[in-house]
Amino acid sequence: MNGARIVAGYALREAVRRRVILVVLLLTVGFLALYGLGCAATFDQVDSLAADDQLDDRVLAGSTLLGLAMFTILFLGTVLAVFLTLGAVRGDAERGLLQPLVVRPVGRTSLLLGRFAGAAAVCALYVAGVYVAAVVITGIAGDWWPDQPIGPGVGLVLAVVVVAAISLLGSIFLSSTANGIAVFMLFGAGLAAGLLGQIGDALAVQTLRDVAKVSSWVLPFEALYQAGLHGLTADTSGITGVIVKLGPFGGAQKAGAWLWVWTVAYLALIAVAARAAFARRDL
Repeated sequence: MNGARIVAGYALREAVRRRVILVVLLLTVGFLALYGLGCAATFDQVDSLAADDQLDDRVLAGSTLLGLAMFTILFLGTVLAVFLTLGAVRGDAERGLLQPLVVRPVGRTSLLLGRFAGAAAVCALYVAGVYVAAVVITGIAGDWWPDQPIGPGVGLVLAVVVVAAISLLGSIFLSSTANGIAVFMLFGAGLAAGLLGQIGDALAVQTLRDVAKVSSWVLPFEALYQAGLHGLTADTSGITGVIVKLGPFGGAQKAGAWLWVWTVAYLALIAVAARAAFARRDL
C-alpha cells in the first residue's frame, strides 16, 4: 500500500507539473461563469412568463439547465480521467520509466493501484466540486433545487471513476493516442446507446430497448448518468415530470440498488483484468 501511495503522489505531481489540472481549472471557471449567466437569463425569462397550471416552468428550466450541466461535467470529468491515465502503462513503459519501478521498489500491483487511485481521486474531487457549484448556481439564480441533490453527484463521480478504470486498462494494451481515441469512442457509444433506448421507449421498439439495456451493463457510466438525471426530479409528477424525465442528451431512468452493486463489481473485474494483463506484459 505504501508503494501505491508513492505512485499516486507521483501521478498527482506529474499532472501539476504538466499543468493539466491548471488548464482544467481555468476552463471550468469559464464554464461555471457562462453557466451562471445562462441560469440568470433563463430564470429572468421564466419570471416574465404567464403562470401555467399544468406546467411548472421553473422546475422545467432548472432541471433542464442542471441536466445540461451534468452532461458537461461528465464530459469534462471524462477528459480529465482519460488524460491522467491514457499513457499510464504502455506510454511509461515505452519511455523506460516502468522497469526500474516494478522490478523492486513498487511492484506491478502497487503501480496499477497507485495510478488508478491518483486519477480517481482527482477526477472524483473535480466532478463533485463542479457539480456542487452548478447546483448552488442554479439554486441561487432560480430558487430551484433538485429533489435528490446527493444521488446525482455520487452517480457522476462513479461514472468518471469507471471511465478512468477503463482508460487505465486500455493503457496496458494500446499506445497513448490509440487508447485516448478508443476510450472517447466508448464514451460516445455509451451516450448513443442511451439515446437509442429513449427512442425505443418512445416508439415501443424492443430491439432498441435491448441495445440500451445491454450497453448499460457493459458501459455502466451511461446508466449512472441517467440515474442522476432521474434524481433531479424524482419527486416531480404530472406533465412537468413527464417532460423533464426526457432529459438532455439521454433520458432519465430510475436505477435500482443493483446498479450500484454492479458498478462496484465492474470496477473489481477491471482491476482483475488489468492486473492479469499487466503481469503478462514485458517491460
